[in-house]
Amino acid sequence: MSEVFGNDPMWVVALKSLLIFVILVLYTLFNIWFERRVVARMQHRVGPNMNGPFGLLQSLADGVKLGLKEEIFPKAVDKVVYFMAPILAVVPAFLAWAVIPFGPEVRIPFTETYTALQLTDMPVAVLYVLAVTSIGIYGIVLAGWSSGSVYALLGGLRSSAQMISYEVAMGLSFVSVFIFAGSMSTSEIVAAQDQWWFFLPLLPSFVIYVIAMVGETNRAPFDLPEAEGELVGGFHTEYSSFKFAMFFLAEYINMVTVSALATTLFLGGWRAPFGLAQVWEGANEGYWPVIWFLGKTLCFIFLFVWLRGTLPRMRYDQFMHFGWKWLIPIALGWTIVVAFVRKAQQEELITQQVLVWGGVIVAVLLVATFLIPEKKEPEPEPEPEAEFDAFAGGYPVPPMPGQQSTDRQEARP
Repeated sequence: MSEVFGNDPMWVVALKSLLIFVILVLYTLFNIWFERRVVARMQHRVGPNMNGPFGLLQSLADGVKLGLKEEIFPKAVDKVVYFMAPILAVVPAFLAWAVIPFGPEVRIPFTETYTALQLTDMPVAVLYVLAVTSIGIYGIVLAGWSSGSVYALLGGLRSSAQMISYEVAMGLSFVSVFIFAGSMSTSEIVAAQDQWWFFLPLLPSFVIYVIAMVGETNRAPFDLPEAEGELVGGFHTEYSSFKFAMFFLAEYINMVTVSALATTLFLGGWRAPFGLAQVWEGANEGYWPVIWFLGKTLCFIFLFVWLRGTLPRMRYDQFMHFGWKWLIPIALGWTIVVAFVRKAQQEELITQQVLVWGGVIVAVLLVATFLIPEKKEPEPEPEPEAEFDAFAGGYPVPPMPGQQSTDRQEARP
């Protein structure tokens, strides 16, 4: 790692930084169009199809419109914090991509310079991503506090509690990857998946991460900080024009960031899909790995869109209960199991064949628990309803549906 990174000329570093910025902005415009088209198909609609081929320029038109809209400044806002909050939300979203690997070492066209398709790397690169993305929550909290609105403040508080809760589970899901790869460096984690992608032996960690990344990005069905039915618009209720567009940009870049991190840690990073490298020798060479990497991230983007179009929003107490009482204990227990198994492997107490058969048996038992029907207890017989006396209170009252009136006749008072 030290031989590849840290030796690039300044113009190469500047070029890679510019390319990362351009790719993220263009990917965000594409993801907005992609989400609208997929949700439209789910709802039997057409979606954006007017501006540009297949409506691809609709996102660009919406962005220009947001930038040209008149800005509204509520009187009760704290102006300095109100202006700084969108910047604090969007800048960390870009910084996290400094350690995300797009591909192997390549030659820059029209030059004799070789460089890795990654801005930089470090021994604790994954922890760097967690630290940088955690700064973005300050932008959301400060946006809610500085707006001078109760609804915006509640949205900011919800977002902070949500991120703290689900970042714990997310961090625990990373520990098993670190144990298997023997490193926290993103490039070394990708290199450790040359034979098997980590989502196969670490499937529980992968599932936990996927659930946590949806909660981390405040996306449906976990978009409780922006619950329109409860909080109007959440933390950005009082924002408009370009500052609102910055929050929008930060949300979509964070979606791509967590998708890229899932690809790097569990799906082999920029490596070609299973079997393709055996058939095609150049599948993992040159600039082809960039296509594999972006394709894998797009699969996670589709998952985000699919969840938004199918699942209803949870109640906030249900969401926090699920995170603290289910997700975190399961992640902690699985981490202990992985550490024990990995140590046993190193001491040659457990063979690979035993692990494979053990995993198969556990998977079969889990599937069986879902397939075996539960025994239904016999429903108790309904108790016979008491006869309804229309004149019990002294005044005639008509019976409710299903009630039988008595034959007692009494004169009216």
